[in-house]
Amino acid sequence: MPPSPIRKLVPYAEQAKKNGKKIYHLNIGQPDIETPETMLNAIHNFPLKVVEYSHSAGIESYRRKLTTYYKKFNIDLDYTDIIITTGGSEAIEIAMMSCMDPGDEIIIPEPFYANYNGFSTQANVKVVPIRSTIESGFALPPISEFEKLITPKTKAILICNPSNPTGYLYSKAELESLRDLVKKYDLWLFSDEVYREFCYDGHSYTSVMHLSGIENNVVLLDSISKRYSACGARIGAFISRNKELMATALKFAQARLSPPTFGQVAAEAAIDTPDSYFANVKAEYVSRRNLVVDSLNKMEGVFCPKPNGAFYCIARLPIDNSDTFCQWLLEEFSYQNETVMLAPATGFYSKPELGKHEVRIAYVLNKPSLEKAMRCLEEALKVYPGRTLEHLEAKVMN
Repeated sequence: MPPSPIRKLVPYAEQAKKNGKKIYHLNIGQPDIETPETMLNAIHNFPLKVVEYSHSAGIESYRRKLTTYYKKFNIDLDYTDIIITTGGSEAIEIAMMSCMDPGDEIIIPEPFYANYNGFSTQANVKVVPIRSTIESGFALPPISEFEKLITPKTKAILICNPSNPTGYLYSKAELESLRDLVKKYDLWLFSDEVYREFCYDGHSYTSVMHLSGIENNVVLLDSISKRYSACGARIGAFISRNKELMATALKFAQARLSPPTFGQVAAEAAIDTPDSYFANVKAEYVSRRNLVVDSLNKMEGVFCPKPNGAFYCIARLPIDNSDTFCQWLLEEFSYQNETVMLAPATGFYSKPELGKHEVRIAYVLNKPSLEKAMRCLEEALKVYPGRTLEHLEAKVMN
């Protein structure tokens, strides 16, 4: 199993805190937004005297109610199209194990969510990366490039929309081009859509469930973690209209017995969260994004495209090695006894050298904290021993 690039620096952060240093955590997608009261009240007022197993596919009343949530996004489902999972992570694992055999290949645009590597390792399937670039804002690569990678072992394509780690939001046209490819080669299309609430600047969200002609090929992967700021509830969903696939996926769900009871109770109540909650959260993230991206692009030698979704961005920094830099920030640097924790982008690529000059930033803290974090980063770049401004400027010019 590969180590988590998001969490592998935790020991250095823990030591820095023991040394009295304040750390601004921009390394992990843990929002500081408050979890809705609807969820917390449901847990506080849990009526039963026994915390029982639920159905392996999830509590039926929750699955039925969840269809009303998706209907708001013009996704029409029957509750039997949904299996509740232990976080979105388990949904991805079940998708790979249900649809693919050992040695099969899955194409994933990179940079991609680092744990896809771990899930594919567990399922014994091979990730075939297709690179998107920071210069294009991490747009979907041309379909012709996808087609070059298809072999007899290719069984699936996996996307994240909006994207973690890039914040890129796929357009309807991009998704339709993927649909045509999936239909031509009869592939599975997995879509991780946990950030659908967070689409900015008037850009609209299109789900793979909206694509016609490949209904039996599509698997929607979801989670309540980010939309309700409830990462610890560990509730996700595996969704498909393919009945044969759902029967197979249910076997994996039965093998782990049931998803968490309290998480499901909270998630069912969360569907009643008022729209005003999401409007306020979305406005807050737009403000945070603008602060972070504008600050980054004002720093000498730094480039960061503005994302249209999620709450992440990838920035290219004038550094020799992002792993070394991120560790140095924790071990050796401080500005007014404060520093910032970032995620090296090396872990989001299939080849670490592709992310050597990039970091992922999660703008999940309040704006005063983000302002201080950006100041720390700016000061750090001025004194980092491995600064490579001239190299990067030459690369951009070429």
